[in-house]
Amino acid sequence: MRHGEFRHPRLVEVYDAECPWSRDDDWFLAVVGETPGVRVIDLGCGTGRLTLALAEAGHTVTGVDPAGASLDAARAKPGAERVTWVEGTSAVLPDRSSDVAVLTSHVAQFLVDDDEWARTLADLARALVPGGRLAFDSRDPADRRWERWNPVDSRRRITLPGGEVVRAWTEVHTVAGGRVDFTHHYLFGDGEELLSSATLRFRTEEELRGSLRSAGFAVDRIHGGWGGEPVGRGDGEFLVLAHRG
Repeated sequence: MRHGEFRHPRLVEVYDAECPWSRDDDWFLAVVGETPGVRVIDLGCGTGRLTLALAEAGHTVTGVDPAGASLDAARAKPGAERVTWVEGTSAVLPDRSSDVAVLTSHVAQFLVDDDEWARTLADLARALVPGGRLAFDSRDPADRRWERWNPVDSRRRITLPGGEVVRAWTEVHTVAGGRVDFTHHYLFGDGEELLSSATLRFRTEEELRGSLRSAGFAVDRIHGGWGGEPVGRGDGEFLVLAHRG
């Protein structure tokens, strides 16, 4: 299944257990919180981990995601009534409706085709007010993160809320043209194995800057790590902060 951890109810539970709150959430929450009480788009909100925290912090939040199973999980969480949940893509965003937009957990990399990425940025520019801010993360291809996605180094055990242990591992199939194709394997205690395949796009800093410029954004800064390190000296990330011109 493509993107199974977002679309299959059983894998959605695994995703939630494997991806608790961490320093990337702290970073995005702080970025949005630079201006209190803003209108926020969380595009690719998934199961709502950060979305709900943004709403709890006093922002007016819209969580948008194409995966209905992920949104079902988000809507079932405490505080979900504070958020406007929308099933869809950036195309559904109304004009000039938000002050800040975020794409977290490397959502930007799931927008593999350049045309799709350009349309998404154009939609975000349309949905933001003039001067509205955009923040997102994308892995630095120079870090070659995919080399650690193999059945040995990626092997892990995930404990679900009910106590069931799921064994998981990842294998990469192809790396070409900035695209990495891979499959996550999930083996449940009852013997069922579910697969989730995906392709991620690893764009260079130059490619990201060029695409943002074409969409009408001005880049404010790009960090290389969650502690504000420069590119190449942090966590193998591009943490992009930009604003609509």
